[in-house]
Amino acid sequence: MTTALDLPTATATATAAAAPERRLRLGGVTRAEVSTLGGALLGSLALDWMLYERLLPFSGAQGFLLCWYLLFLGFCYALGSVQWDPQTVRERLVSVVAWSAGLLLLVIIAEQIGYIAIRGWHAASHGNFLTQDMDHTAAHSPITSGGVLHAMIGSLEQLGLATLFAVPLGIAAAVFMSEVGGRAARPVRTMVEAMTALPSIVAGLFVLGVVILSLGLQASGFAASLALTVMMMPIVTRAAEVVIRLVPGTLREASYALGASQWRTVWNVVLPTARPGLVTAVVLGMARGVGETSPVLLTAGFTTRVNANPFSGHQVSLPLYIWNYVKQPYPDMVSRAFAAALVLMAIVLVLFVTARVLGGRRPGALSRRQRRRIARDAAARDAVVRETAVREAATR
Repeated sequence: MTTALDLPTATATATAAAAPERRLRLGGVTRAEVSTLGGALLGSLALDWMLYERLLPFSGAQGFLLCWYLLFLGFCYALGSVQWDPQTVRERLVSVVAWSAGLLLLVIIAEQIGYIAIRGWHAASHGNFLTQDMDHTAAHSPITSGGVLHAMIGSLEQLGLATLFAVPLGIAAAVFMSEVGGRAARPVRTMVEAMTALPSIVAGLFVLGVVILSLGLQASGFAASLALTVMMMPIVTRAAEVVIRLVPGTLREASYALGASQWRTVWNVVLPTARPGLVTAVVLGMARGVGETSPVLLTAGFTTRVNANPFSGHQVSLPLYIWNYVKQPYPDMVSRAFAAALVLMAIVLVLFVTARVLGGRRPGALSRRQRRRIARDAAARDAVVRETAVREAATR
């Protein structure tokens, strides 16, 4: 029986039950935020135009854009203070700064890619550019003559050899510093940090003096790959050490508790767990080495023909090709240089995507070969169990 005191509670309960449920929206952008940003953008633009064109003796596009951005942040803070509490205003302002910095970075990258593509499209649009070298091409030859084939081969071979040398050495050094440690780890870490800031010209001079002049090895793609190895190895080592240190210590303790040795723990537990981060370390090292010009200039020489043997003869790379032709006073040569820069960016993109695909498996996830082996073992066990059951049934 419902009393008079229970009527308000019952009424409120019935009203709440009858009202439709509203979904809470987490994140996103509200209309108030859009209106605030739009008003701040237009207001700051109008005030900036008035200051530049009517009141103050300022000029220049860079200054105009910088003042517009600062006024925009000021307007965002002022308009937000009218609507929200101080903590929310600060949070919104930091979000605006972060988003605008990201958009500025994207605009700069797009501008660079677009500028290179426009300057080099005249040469890159011809099919001969990717299939010919510059052996039979002179300064006044038509754009349909000559290409970048020899530089592509040289860059791929030199980068491949440098990666083959730098990655095992860098990961081994990172494992030594993070897993083994001891007194010897500190000087190794100091040396790696010093090599990280090493100018690329010093690496080229080192290989030139030690390998070419002292040991008598001729300038070649192999010598250039050694110089690139000197540049790539500290990057790989430092990034790999940070990633290996992020592996939880409980995984190591569990491996040791099962009776595994330190070598087995590192090989089967630590490195597989850190594989996505190690791939990132390799990508960073490749990014450092693929665009180097001065080490290659001192150690590989220059040639206009295809040389697929990195151990004999001069071998040119894409950065060296670009540096040699972009400074010439001939429009077609400059166009070839910008087209080569476009090809270099495409090769770097392909290499990085391939590296991410090969190493993008989640930590602890099984590979296809491991899954197939587990499935075969399970099928074999099931067959043995069925055969045993059939024999027992026949015996009964």
